[in-house]
Order: sequence, then structure tokens, then C-alpha cells
Amino acid sequence: MYAIKTDQLTKYYGKSRGIIDVDLCVPQGDFFGFIGPNGAGKSTLIRTLLGLIHPTSGRAQVLGMDVTRQSRDILAATGYLPAEANFYSGMTVKQQLRLCARLRGADCANEAARLCDRLALDPDRKIDQLSLGNRKKVGIVAALQHSPALCVLDEPTSGLDPLMQKEFFTILEERNAQGATIFLSSHVLSEVQRHCKHAAVIRQGQLLVSDSVQNLGHTGVKRVTLRGTAQLPVLSDVRDVQVEGDTVQFLYDGESAALLSLLSTLSFKDFSVTDPDLDEIFLHYYAQKEETV
Repeated sequence: MYAIKTDQLTKYYGKSRGIIDVDLCVPQGDFFGFIGPNGAGKSTLIRTLLGLIHPTSGRAQVLGMDVTRQSRDILAATGYLPAEANFYSGMTVKQQLRLCARLRGADCANEAARLCDRLALDPDRKIDQLSLGNRKKVGIVAALQHSPALCVLDEPTSGLDPLMQKEFFTILEERNAQGATIFLSSHVLSEVQRHCKHAAVIRQGQLLVSDSVQNLGHTGVKRVTLRGTAQLPVLSDVRDVQVEGDTVQFLYDGESAALLSLLSTLSFKDFSVTDPDLDEIFLHYYAQKEETV
């Protein structure tokens, strides 16, 4: 069974674009990254999947349940962390977490205390007194304390310091190993590359590609580094040329024979050819889309 499955899912806000004809499949038990810049449609898709807003057209299922007819059941089985979480003023962290648990009809006190300890979050502090990072921790605990089958996390690490980010992903990996599906929306591509098994790229409301993180890197694009030269490559398949001192770097998206022919015309001391990072791959898919528009 798929944890998330959509068919031509579309959402417009009046005449404004939200998401358009999104076909997405997330296997149950996956650790899935959803990549796109701000305004690409990530939050719109998430809110539609959770039944918080209704689709304009198309269909979607979450944990086998229809998003328009079974949204309450979906929310009961899901832990959701919005990009910006708001809490009741005047409450302590413990009171807020207890309220969230009671709304679910669950006793999550032990798990909430354990998560607060791991994230260095004082449960007796007033919400109003917390920094942005600690407010984010409250949202994380509220989303995870009931041990949901599906964790939907929208830009979850903003405001967290590096140590807390590491602990947060350790918690997610533990949950995933126990069978929970993790759906992580992010524009921090290094997070997706390090932790996710599969990922999808969205641009202007449209899905560009969905595949394993490993396969996303096999685009044919290579990062070429030349050391000990000031010569710049001249070839149609060369782009993103960067020069720093006597080192030249560029992305190459063409035939290997043409690359070897190019290198034979240049003078340099050393060179390397590697797979690009996920952020460069991301730009590759965006560049491909621009060429087809």
C-alpha cells in the first residue's frame, strides 16, 4: 500500500496557481523528501493531502483513505508539523502538549517527556517565553508524541541549531526503522540527500521528477574540476563555470567523448570528474523545465 498516492491532483486559489496535475506515489515505510523553493506548492500539496483544504480537481489517498471523505481519519493517523506552528498564549509547553494529546483522545505523557528530554526542551516553560527554535521543538513533539503511522513535516528544521537538527533526524530515522512513513518537505537539499530514500522535485506547482535519491543523481551531468589553469572551457554542453584562482569548475551535460576532446585542448596540472551534489541536480531539473517552456 502507498502511504500517499495522488492522481492529477490540482488546487487553485481562485485564478492563482497552487498545484497542477500532481501524480505522486510514496510507498508505505519510505523516508521521502519533497523538494522545492518557497512558493513552489509544497505546503499547498501537504494541506490538500491532510484535508485542510479541498482540491480543485483530481484525487488523493493517504494511508488508503480518501482526502476529501476521510480527512478526520487521516489526521488521526498522521503527525503534522506545519512550516509555521502557532500555540495558545499563556500555556506551558507541558500544557500545550497535553492539550494536543487530549484532542486525539490519547495519553502521550511518557513519550512527550522522552522527546522533550532528547530535544532539550523544558516542559515547564511558558510558550510565550520560548525562542523560535524552541517553539519549533514544541511543534515537533506535538507531531510525534502519539507515534503516528505517517509523519508529515513541512520545513521542520528552520530555527533549530545544528546539534538539534542532528538529534531530530536521529529520531526520525528511528521512527522510520519502526515502520513509520516520513514525508519531509524541504528546500534544504543537503537534508534530503543525507536522510531520504526517495524524493520528488516540484516547480511552480508541477512535479518535475520523482525517483530514488540515488537515481536522481544519475542525470548524466558531471562536475568537472581543473586545477592549475586559467583557461575557460568553450563547449555548448558546459555551464555554471566558476573560477577561483587557478582552479576552474563547471558542470558538463554531454557526451564523454566530447568532454575528453575538450580536456585534451586545455593545459592543467590536475583534474577530477565527479557526480554533482543534489543542489546542482535540482538546478539541472529546473533548467530542463525552462528549456521546454
